Amino acid sequence: MRYGVVGILWLCTLISMAELQEAQLPPSFDARRDGGTREVLESIVIPPIPGAPFTAILATEAIKYAADGSTMTAVNERRIARDLQGRVYEERWYLVPKGGNIKSTMNWIQIADPKRRTLYNCSTEKQICDLLVFDPTNALSALRPRKGSSGPLSHGNGNVTWEDLGNRNIAGMDTVGTRQTTVTPPGAWGNDQPLTSMSEYWHSEKLGINLLSIRSSPFFGKQTFTITELTAAEPDPQLFELPAGFKINDQRKNPQISH
Repeated sequence: MRYGVVGILWLCTLISMAELQEAQLPPSFDARRDGGTREVLESIVIPPIPGAPFTAILATEAIKYAADGSTMTAVNERRIARDLQGRVYEERWYLVPKGGNIKSTMNWIQIADPKRRTLYNCSTEKQICDLLVFDPTNALSALRPRKGSSGPLSHGNGNVTWEDLGNRNIAGMDTVGTRQTTVTPPGAWGNDQPLTSMSEYWHSEKLGINLLSIRSSPFFGKQTFTITELTAAEPDPQLFELPAGFKINDQRKNPQISH
């Protein structure tokens, strides 16, 4: 995985929201002041493939490291599913401080249909579903375990090492593990010391998704995504029905004509 630019730039299109979670801002945040950040977090990729249904809970833990050595940890859990047709259902819940008093709440429901090429981003707060054109190309690339070649990066930007971690059973599924370690030399990103980034993936060939992903980098800290409560069976079909009473906002360039 590319670090540096990917580690500090955030996806910004509506379609990319299918892979994003947003952190709740602290009470002291004031959008009218200069500076500050508003962040989103990439999650696991779920390819919209038919014939491999499941329902699961995806637990996220994101740790940031402060300059004084202290840590800040945000967490959430959300339901995900894919049916026999390859339709993908995902809930989005706010990231909240681990062990804190703030309770996570759902802010989005997303339903992707590869046959109809539609993606509904439904805001539970506004009760509006944005209808977009769904392109499954990028998601389908996640069907196979991530693996690359070890060696130097281009333009002298460091070295990357790939390792095979063997097999591991996670949530009742066989997985294959790989680890990618990237070392960025001083000066590549204005850094005065070498920077080490790591990504570890435990991939289920049967489901075509990672059941455990761990990413750590000086750019964003440590992120862990863990699949739990996994059921490899056809999910409740009601999950793929649009929420009752929500307004549909068709944002496709050439929306279909209603009959």
